[in-house]
Amino acid sequence: MDEAERERSPWRKNLHVLWFCTFVAGMAFSEIMPFLSLYISSFGDYTKAQVTMYSGVVYAADFLVSAIASPLWGLLADRKGRKIMLLRSSLGMGISLTLMGFATTVWQMVALRALQGVFAGYISNAQALVASQTPRKHSGASLSTLMTGPTSGMLLGPVFGGILAQIFSIRLTFFITGGLLLVTFFMSWGLVEEKFKPVAPKPKEERSFNPLAAFPNPKLILVLLSSTLIVQFGNISISPIISLYVKELMHNVGPITVVAGIIAALPGISNIIASPRLGRYGDKHGSGKVLLFGYIFATIMYLPQGFVTSVWMLGLLRLMIGISDGALFPEIQTLLTKNTPVELTSTVFSWNQSFQSVGNMLGSLVGGWIAGIFNYNAVFITTAALMLINLALVWWLIPEIRQHQSQTSNA
Repeated sequence: MDEAERERSPWRKNLHVLWFCTFVAGMAFSEIMPFLSLYISSFGDYTKAQVTMYSGVVYAADFLVSAIASPLWGLLADRKGRKIMLLRSSLGMGISLTLMGFATTVWQMVALRALQGVFAGYISNAQALVASQTPRKHSGASLSTLMTGPTSGMLLGPVFGGILAQIFSIRLTFFITGGLLLVTFFMSWGLVEEKFKPVAPKPKEERSFNPLAAFPNPKLILVLLSSTLIVQFGNISISPIISLYVKELMHNVGPITVVAGIIAALPGISNIIASPRLGRYGDKHGSGKVLLFGYIFATIMYLPQGFVTSVWMLGLLRLMIGISDGALFPEIQTLLTKNTPVELTSTVFSWNQSFQSVGNMLGSLVGGWIAGIFNYNAVFITTAALMLINLALVWWLIPEIRQHQSQTSNA
């Protein structure tokens, strides 16, 4: 699709519809994620170390399967269209999350999380559809705006889920989650428009065994995908222990699930405000500059979270993390879009999701392992170190990422 066709496409309408759908999806996912470790602890009389490690395994099951399945779904999306992938994902995950409400053992949860991983990818496919239709000059702002949808949902989800868990039960939130995902299925079916034109495959003699051969800058793509893995590793390593960390800081007194939900949601507030502004700045001045800022700011904000003594200080620092997330994830996706042939848009976004899933899986396992052996604060210190390492990798391996012209060469 050339720029003239992109301008004539319903990209603005799809952006608005998919913003709301990803908002609903984000709210559905985040309703239960902060309390999953508490849900698991209700299955038996487990020690602190057992709960953190079991939580890590349950978190990781979804991401392991998703990492394997995502590239296959991405190839299919580039051949059959992105809308059908939205329908597959929303319906499949709606069913699997509803079934989690009936689980009574850790291993049932592991199996259902693995099933969820088979159908994962709603948000990444929404990103791919928007990226494939949006004029390149608006891609940074559009993708950053779209990311505020799931971020907004994730902001409200933990609070809403925490209130439900406090009044009723954690189990009830799984049924609500399944219902919300069915809402996104019907909205995607009836409102999203896609004028998909599959690209004719190259003759057999012109194909390369190197999957990166079609990209103008393969090293840039690899570094960006690796950055997604590292950033997500850092983020998700905190998820299995955040409610337990809050419980410890509150000395096991008070409405723990509500406070944990609020703490988990706080990064979304600053993300909603910062992400579109950072995206527009990146379109004008270079996405690489915003990316480098995100790593520096994340390192500064993560480190002191390991030394806090009150939930108020933890909440303030978690609020600031939303700014770094607003700089990192959308700009990585923008740089991938601007340096990817349009016919491979879904493929590269599926790779990005696969790397994200690997980061989720490793973060879940390693985060639970670190917390079980050391303590919760060690997870935050490790995450800060990872952000610093990722900054060094980007700086030294891809020096041209700091140059505006390389980021817009395909615009």
